[in-house]
Amino acid sequence: MRTDVIQIYSDLRGREEAMATAEKFCGYNGFTGRNAMHIRLLTEELVSMVNGIMDEFIGDLWFESEKTPEGMLCRICVEGRKSADPFQEEHFLSVASSGKNENAKGILGKIRELFRVSSQYSGEGVYMSEYTAVNSWYNMGTHRAGPADNLMSEQYWSLMEYRNNLNEARKDSSEWDELEKSIIANIADEVKVWLKSSSTLVTVEKLVKN
Repeated sequence: MRTDVIQIYSDLRGREEAMATAEKFCGYNGFTGRNAMHIRLLTEELVSMVNGIMDEFIGDLWFESEKTPEGMLCRICVEGRKSADPFQEEHFLSVASSGKNENAKGILGKIRELFRVSSQYSGEGVYMSEYTAVNSWYNMGTHRAGPADNLMSEQYWSLMEYRNNLNEARKDSSEWDELEKSIIANIADEVKVWLKSSSTLVTVEKLVKN
């Protein structure tokens, strides 16, 4: 099933409706206890991600559930349309190229920064190599899409891919510490960031096992 789309804003308007929809989503799927708590926490994380992300930002949030042999696969999705405002673009170019944005701390902060930077441009991510604020981190999580991904684009950033590559490299203990301390990385089974031509889509996946 898929819920109606809720609009969430950078000033946190829409938060209460998002949380109420999360509760209804849990009720519809029969989630209680720890499972329901995890859906609520992941929803709170995504809503907080857009807080102050850019002036007058509006994102679409919705929930999906799909039966699998292992259990119910849940997705919490946030999509933001790309901006064509030249003043916004100039501001975020300077922030991204400096690599000093304080918001890019922790896994959620880095996803937020990827969302922020990618929301300013057309195209599907080829420009990301120019911006040091997200470049190395983005590349470590880049995953080439397969048939199961419905080919929304040729590639996306994947939390699972990032975790695997970081585990193999072990080159930066601070990055591993960020991963271990992250709420979203510890609760979600996967996070994907799709850099589409007209929008940026973040999907958080959680498998509620049978």
